[in-house]
Amino acid sequence: MKIYLVFISLFFTCLIHAEGASPVRVDVLIVGGGASGTTAAIQASRLGVKTLVIEETQWLGGMLTAAGVSAIDGNHQMPAGLWGEFRSHLYKYYGGPAAVETGWVSNTLFEPSVGNKILKSMIAAEKNVEVWYSAQWKKITKTAQGWEVEVDKKGKKIQVSARVVIDATELGDLLPAVGASYKIGMDSRQDTKEEYAPEKANDIIQDLTYVAVLKDYGPGADKTIRKPKGYDPKVFEHACDVADPASHDNTPKIDCSQMITYGKLPNGKYMINWPKDGNDIYLNIIEKSPEERKKALQEAKDHTLRFIYHLQTVLGFKHLGLADDEFDTADKLPFIPYHRESRRVTGIAALTLPYVQKPYEQEIPLYRAGGIVGDYTIDHHHLKNPEAPKIDFVKIKVPSYNVPLGALIPAGVDNFIVAEKSISVSNIVAGATRLQPVVLGIGQAAGALAALAVKEDRSPQNLEVRTVQQTLLDHDAYLLPFIDVKPQDSYFEAVQRIGATGILKGKGIAYKWANQTWFYPEHRISEYDLTEGLRTYYPQLRDVQASGKDLEIDFLATLIQRVDPKKDKEEIIKAYNGNRYLTRAEVAVLIDQYLNPFVQNIDFQGRLK
Repeated sequence: MKIYLVFISLFFTCLIHAEGASPVRVDVLIVGGGASGTTAAIQASRLGVKTLVIEETQWLGGMLTAAGVSAIDGNHQMPAGLWGEFRSHLYKYYGGPAAVETGWVSNTLFEPSVGNKILKSMIAAEKNVEVWYSAQWKKITKTAQGWEVEVDKKGKKIQVSARVVIDATELGDLLPAVGASYKIGMDSRQDTKEEYAPEKANDIIQDLTYVAVLKDYGPGADKTIRKPKGYDPKVFEHACDVADPASHDNTPKIDCSQMITYGKLPNGKYMINWPKDGNDIYLNIIEKSPEERKKALQEAKDHTLRFIYHLQTVLGFKHLGLADDEFDTADKLPFIPYHRESRRVTGIAALTLPYVQKPYEQEIPLYRAGGIVGDYTIDHHHLKNPEAPKIDFVKIKVPSYNVPLGALIPAGVDNFIVAEKSISVSNIVAGATRLQPVVLGIGQAAGALAALAVKEDRSPQNLEVRTVQQTLLDHDAYLLPFIDVKPQDSYFEAVQRIGATGILKGKGIAYKWANQTWFYPEHRISEYDLTEGLRTYYPQLRDVQASGKDLEIDFLATLIQRVDPKKDKEEIIKAYNGNRYLTRAEVAVLIDQYLNPFVQNIDFQGRLK
């Protein structure tokens, strides 16, 4: 009898291990360990909530690493939050900023495998986060407490319960499963009020790229691959045209040596991610099954191999071969493709082109509710789809911008946050928000939203925007993209907070491939401009007569006392060394200190409550 019972016990134990494992309960579940999923996990963990990441590959970083896009686009002058921290690790690893300025497309280039190691080390330093690799979500179900997600972890089925779920997948794959509304493709001009949008909506997305990383094996080496099936040299005949697409001069500029150094990485490697007659390809696989995606992506891989063959045989780069020390794959290509576009959720706030171009002139002050910044231009890849409308996206002029936190929160779905490239933006704006530093910032903001939702026991859309923003500031993020106010400046947080009220505004400038917004901290401000900014928050100043003369401490102290009679005007003047003109940075500090308008709550549209 005892032998029989032992046999039964062993049978059921084996059955449990074959079918699944014990249920797991976490505060925050992040589906996808890509660029945003990784930073979301770090931020959530630092705020003290139990966090789990499930990632299909063995790498962290997504497009930064697993897709091989290891040349950072944008935000070089705005090292916000975890993007800045990641870059600092790169500097330390390679030996400083100059060591990663190896290619002309970017100020920061690195080997994908190094980026993966750095991100894993950053995750390993956090005590509240765990990562499951080779893990896939299979099913998600709403519960009274949050969500239950069925996960396949290396063949084992595990039920994961989470208070909040973050969709950090490359294509927004959880959105249809949770019933969130979303869009795919181009918006109509009528829907978004964007003059550059097509008249009618369509399902056309940007070209994707299966990136390759080549390695210089020396001048005598011949690393030419076998001629790929379907190779046609005419497909790549203009690959050496390095003319700037943002320029109004359309004259071809042929320079093959410059083309190949576009994505030159440290240690003699080259990122091959070339749009013009290169390895971009049009494939819309967003709504396809995993099996259909895999089949379609084989053509993307084959197209990249054809381009490599062309580089080696026609352009003479036979000494450059697929790197043998980057991706542990049979074909030495990255684990995943570079998706430039995905599903885009319908959020409780939506960022469209007018809010990027002229944020201070819109009826809804979305800029007040921001928590992510970007400066890259609107860059769409549509050269490989003849059906795509002929829109010169890169010549749409914009300043740097911020992304409203509400763009990460889907309308009508509780305890769910969207990250990566699936946030609530228009198709046009997605051409800017898709870049790596912005997506890293999206992840950091998503992690903060999720952690605060857990800690305050409320759904993300019910959080106080100012609480989330201050949390991000506490972790070195930017709320506004002020290029001339750095985190090391003593007045950084004050300027960010007052900038987020709109009392003091920045000046946006479209500039090459790195757009700008200037705060001008050392400039003066007029009595009139300051009073106009304050009146939105303090109606008791509506009758104040203000001139166009430069602001002095006496006038500002008078305004402060008018708002709060308990404040001592003479003490304020004394604290600032007597009556004198004030800089904009000093004004921000004084308003922040004595009036603290940032404490007045706003909604996710940026409107005062």
